[in-house]
Amino acid sequence: MGDTKAELLIKRYASRRLYNTETSDYVTLEDIAGFIRDGREVKIVDLKSGDDLTRQYLLQIVAEHESRGESVLPIGVLTDLVRSYTTQAHSVVPDFLAMSFEMLRDGQSKMVENMAAINPVAQMPGFEAMRAQQEAFMKAMTGGIAGQWSGPGEEDTGEAAGSSDDDSELAKIKAQLAELQSKLSKL
Repeated sequence: MGDTKAELLIKRYASRRLYNTETSDYVTLEDIAGFIRDGREVKIVDLKSGDDLTRQYLLQIVAEHESRGESVLPIGVLTDLVRSYTTQAHSVVPDFLAMSFEMLRDGQSKMVENMAAINPVAQMPGFEAMRAQQEAFMKAMTGGIAGQWSGPGEEDTGEAAGSSDDDSELAKIKAQLAELQSKLSKL
């Protein structure tokens, strides 16, 4: 498949068939989900208009998994997403979700790093593939928006200063999340 970091361009024809420009063949939604799970960035465009259809197709992939009984998102999250489209909260919800997924991904990455340092299981064949799959899942779930967050970066968090600074940063993040949750519940 080549470089897994290069964006894979998928073109949608008027017949609604999806064409992989890299391998010159038609693909299904399940194929696209597989590319994403493998860590590929995917962009889906309409051949005639050039419109970016990526978000629409990613939502369709999630909907298909839900229709097969695979619970991708809790009902409460889905309900809140629907509400966000009918209220003024639409500008807060994407940022909140992006921050939440970024925090989850960072926490999971740190946990995996800690496991690798103290756990011999982390040295077993296949562990690295499992970690890569987890990263691809998080990237797919955030739709790439987590990397666009403009909040404090690692250099701003005081990570090198010690655990008291880490606790302080954690408290600040918890306070920010509580504030966002409060705003959402008021809406």
